[in-house]
Amino acid sequence: MNELKHEGMKVSIVTINYNNAEGLRKTLASVAEQTYEHVEHIIVDGASTDNSVKIIKEYVRQVESQEPRAKSVIWSSEKDKGIYNAMNKGIRKATGEYCQFLNSGDILAAPDVTERMMAVLNSLNIQHSTENVLDILYGDMLKIGVKQYVDRSSRNDDVTLHMFYRGCLNHSPAYIKRSLFDEYGLYDETLKICSDWKFYMQSIVLGKATTKHVDIVVTHFDMNGISETRKDILNEERNRLLQELVPQGILKDYDRYHFPMSQYDRLKRHHLWGLVWFIERVLFKLEKWGVLR
Repeated sequence: MNELKHEGMKVSIVTINYNNAEGLRKTLASVAEQTYEHVEHIIVDGASTDNSVKIIKEYVRQVESQEPRAKSVIWSSEKDKGIYNAMNKGIRKATGEYCQFLNSGDILAAPDVTERMMAVLNSLNIQHSTENVLDILYGDMLKIGVKQYVDRSSRNDDVTLHMFYRGCLNHSPAYIKRSLFDEYGLYDETLKICSDWKFYMQSIVLGKATTKHVDIVVTHFDMNGISETRKDILNEERNRLLQELVPQGILKDYDRYHFPMSQYDRLKRHHLWGLVWFIERVLFKLEKWGVLR
């Protein structure tokens, strides 16, 4: 029964755009070639003055001419109040069980990547009741800039405050259950960069949202966006949100011990933690025997 219920689960891909016609063309092409049929593509354009609207209309005609007509496109072009205001417009229109945010200029890594990710969601969800389906499934992304590399910084099923103290869960390769936005609220439109960070903090770290990582490169991410070029804004917003969301007693410990915790993770990853543990045990014994004070 559950297998039939989750078969053909719809995903809403939200693409926001403003005067990035060529980037948008690449994004739309990567969605159009997806082998997964149950895609609802929501395009929110901020009243672009370049060729963006023309490209969107061409894309709509292309999708509507395809058979079978399982994919659908919902689009608008009007002024908005910023990136997260545009994303929230897309969320409000979304009818899929999960949302993915693929901004103009970002592309899906392969024609079958949506099918592969939705297959993972289907296989996980049919093992549980509808009340316990996975909240957020996420993969990896290839960052494209001066250098290209696969970002696996959030490759961990155990998502904790330690990750968010100096980093974040990647946004574009994440499939977020639509109902989470009803439970935890839409993106904070007063923020310029860190609203997805805040949503993840509230839903995962401080809330009860469940996560799962899969070792699949889902998206190619354009590193020329504001989140990569304006680190000053990013750090200011994140530090302010940490002060607002995290109790001061806990935050003081993270201010003091975050770097040693990162060192521990690095040593453990390279199988050197045993040496450090041995040295610490020797120091413990020397202190206990009064040799060291």
